[in-house]
Amino acid sequence: MKKEYKMSMMGELTYFLGLQIKQSDKGTFISQGKYVKDMLKKFDLTQTSAMKTPMAPPLTLNKDPSGKPVNVTDYRGMIGSLLYLTASQPDIMYSTCLCARYQFEPKESHLIAVKRIFRYLKETPNLGLWYPKDSGFDLTGYSDSDFAGCKLDRKSTTVDVNSWEESCTSAIAIANNPVLHSKTKHIEIRYHFIRDHVMNGDIELHFNPTDFQLADIFTKPLDETRFNFLISELGMLNLEE
Repeated sequence: MKKEYKMSMMGELTYFLGLQIKQSDKGTFISQGKYVKDMLKKFDLTQTSAMKTPMAPPLTLNKDPSGKPVNVTDYRGMIGSLLYLTASQPDIMYSTCLCARYQFEPKESHLIAVKRIFRYLKETPNLGLWYPKDSGFDLTGYSDSDFAGCKLDRKSTTVDVNSWEESCTSAIAIANNPVLHSKTKHIEIRYHFIRDHVMNGDIELHFNPTDFQLADIFTKPLDETRFNFLISELGMLNLEE
């Protein structure tokens, strides 16, 4: 690459665009601990009590038309800061995106929900992604839906992690069926390429029981035990500086 681009060696990579990177003979750890602490200070939340999860079940957040309005600029600033943090902390993805729906007319109930996410970050400022050196190259994906979970329009929340596997038994049956039936013509043509790969043996589809459904953390609020289990399954660690 030195022949094509002007480059210089500046030592081992430790910090890049707000990402803290720690490398060892066991693997690589990526976090944004400094960014988290700077956010807490910026929004004057350093003295708040910590929380174990970013959002607690059951989901009660809604449009709240009669609620007390809050400063729109401050609310959007908090949301924007949290969205950037999801690069290393996917555990706050669901709660942050849910609160982001109310940026047009945020109310006090929405601000309380956002502040809870920050209180959770205060509990785990050094949480990040761990990539072990001996990690394999097999791609495994998870798909999950929270049926009619949206409080605004009753739409389902669907998430595909790596967008390869379907956790629905009917979708698996269609993908493994060598014959295309007219009853499935409503399915967009662009989805049939997955079916072709299944038939060729390039992709395997398996039903995934709820207890081991990693995509759960991206579709609904969870209790502390379930939440912590999925964090560990996602390859996230809390390394102290």
